[in-house]
Amino acid sequence: MTTATFALDASDGAARVGTVTTPRGTFVTPCFMPVGTRGAVRHLDSSDLEALGAEVVLANTYHLMLRPGAATVAQLGGIHGFAGWSGQVLTDSGGYQIYSLDPQVDDDGASFTSVYDGSACRLTPAGAVAQQALIGADITMVLDVCPSAVAEPPVLREAVRRTALWARQGREAFLAHPDAAARQCQFGIVQGGVDTALRRESAERTVEVGFDGYAVGGLSVGEERPPMLAALDACIEALPGDRPRYFMGLGDPVGIVEAVARGVDMFDCVLPTRLGRHGTVLSDAGRYNLAAARHADSDEPLDPAFVDSPAGRWSRGYLRHLLATHEPTAARLVTLHNLAWVLRLMDRVRAAVRAGTLDELRAAIGRVWQ
Repeated sequence: MTTATFALDASDGAARVGTVTTPRGTFVTPCFMPVGTRGAVRHLDSSDLEALGAEVVLANTYHLMLRPGAATVAQLGGIHGFAGWSGQVLTDSGGYQIYSLDPQVDDDGASFTSVYDGSACRLTPAGAVAQQALIGADITMVLDVCPSAVAEPPVLREAVRRTALWARQGREAFLAHPDAAARQCQFGIVQGGVDTALRRESAERTVEVGFDGYAVGGLSVGEERPPMLAALDACIEALPGDRPRYFMGLGDPVGIVEAVARGVDMFDCVLPTRLGRHGTVLSDAGRYNLAAARHADSDEPLDPAFVDSPAGRWSRGYLRHLLATHEPTAARLVTLHNLAWVLRLMDRVRAAVRAGTLDELRAAIGRVWQ
């Protein structure tokens, strides 16, 4: 059986810099994982991600098992051969996507309708393991119950109960699956909304099962920041320090830095790429809309403070022109810039933790991005 190990390299309070080791190799945390839902980050390819210095990319089990099918991905070399990517891959179990489709759920799994062709589908905790084994990710996620941000307390309690049940079913299936247990790692997921007691309970029950790493799910889905951070605190208190901790779906700069300060190691989010392809730019001065008229004749780069931006050779005026004329190059270049900016933020976060100056960086990010 394989496992993911976490080695602490430096700390600043609860914040930490570490090295995660999987069967494929190592990557440094805190890290941000670009989202390549269907096997590619929108407008980019694997060589772009290599040039950006990304070490881990996220792909989605739900989408890949429906199109082109997990067996096809396996036949074409697994996700690494399929996408031509030699780095690490983490696959979400698909639970979040399934729960957006109003599925029929029972203690054995979820039944839902394909968004592609309307066919009836079913995914169980064991099925999620099998699908991710075919896809061939390095880090896989257990199937969980992801309630909405406005779920009532009884719904949250039932989600925590069923998430714990599925965690045991999924872990047993993973350990019994020869391909999964031989070459993959598996993370458990903590649920509970913003209810701190339920969050702590879910974390404790997930840790009892025993996973290679632990994820915080069901946050950063529309709730206010203070209750989100309180719920995160309740999770972290119950999670072991010798395993990686992953905040699912968090990508705003303030949220990332605040979560790192609490001991989170891994992040993913569609935010930088979704904003980028619609012309919203991330910069050291905050985010702005490139389509605004004031940029039409600007010869400034997207972010004068980011001299190594992959889009740094082009002016705002030129990129705005491409955006206004619906030239796909605009979406590609702003996406490259935004991802590079977030990865550079992670470099700055790691350097601050090593130097013991994370509080100064938190304050600086907060002044710009709050």
